[in-house]
Amino acid sequence: MKKVAVIIALFMLFGMVGTGSAMKKQAKKDKVAIMLACFGTTYPEALKGVTNVRDQVQKAFPGTMVKVAFTSNIIRHIWHKRQNDKKFLSKYKRIAEEFINIKGILGTIAELQESGYKTIVVQPTHLYTGEQFVDLSSYINALRSIKTIKTKWMPFDRIALGRPLMGTWGDKYDYHEDMEILAKALKADVELAKKNNAALVYMGHGNEYFTTGAYIEFQQVMRNVYPDVKIFVGTVEGFPALDDVIKGLKHYNVKKVLLKPLMDSAGDHARNDMAGPDKDSWKSMIEAQGIKVIPVLHGLGEMNSVVDIFIQHIRDAARDEGIVLK
Repeated sequence: MKKVAVIIALFMLFGMVGTGSAMKKQAKKDKVAIMLACFGTTYPEALKGVTNVRDQVQKAFPGTMVKVAFTSNIIRHIWHKRQNDKKFLSKYKRIAEEFINIKGILGTIAELQESGYKTIVVQPTHLYTGEQFVDLSSYINALRSIKTIKTKWMPFDRIALGRPLMGTWGDKYDYHEDMEILAKALKADVELAKKNNAALVYMGHGNEYFTTGAYIEFQQVMRNVYPDVKIFVGTVEGFPALDDVIKGLKHYNVKKVLLKPLMDSAGDHARNDMAGPDKDSWKSMIEAQGIKVIPVLHGLGEMNSVVDIFIQHIRDAARDEGIVLK
């Protein structure tokens, strides 16, 4: 009996060693990465939002590669021109090469795939299901559709796509709940408006070729969550426009507003269209109505309460595709 027990123990020992070795090989083979798909910004100062999202996501998943891609073609082209701009590079020496050499969705994914990352979770930092997210979804679905005759030559094992801040279509995740979660994450903005005895006005990007009804719905959600503060949401492109916001401010006889971008970064739109000195900026146009304006040049990506939502959406997308993040 003792001999049998010894033999069984040896089999178990070698079996465990073999299993551990196999697990190590599998872990080494299955390289997983997270790609953050951001609209992007050309303003070095506005990179705070992007870098905070990247850093907080990396902190949440320390054992997973995290890369950033810019979805805006125009913004990427501007950064590419700066690669040979000695004056710019000399002035902004601390900007990471990741942004100087920023790539788009396909370029970043190709770079990851070439480095052995065949399982990727793509998380957009876009606000809602607009043009940028729809295009991103199209790219990801195209990559998912690749089929090779021999399975071993498949370029990817799995590619997961997370949902934007306000959620997206479908019955798996209720976008109404996503909107309410985002509203609660913006409590600090509401508190700052209350402290200044001001209404809260958000400037979103919007899109003139795509429905922007999500902004109107989100405005109502914010008002429901914070009924004691007057809250307005407008867009640079599409509806509701600045004129619609001003009509609302005049209707409620607002005398002071806290003006903030509803974007992941406080870049060109925030610094020029929203708070710029020109007569047609939001700040100037609202002030022309006799209303005092307090601009806040901080993007949503600088708020950890908002970044926590991105992190949860990454977890959801990974779980849905059976991907383990470390």
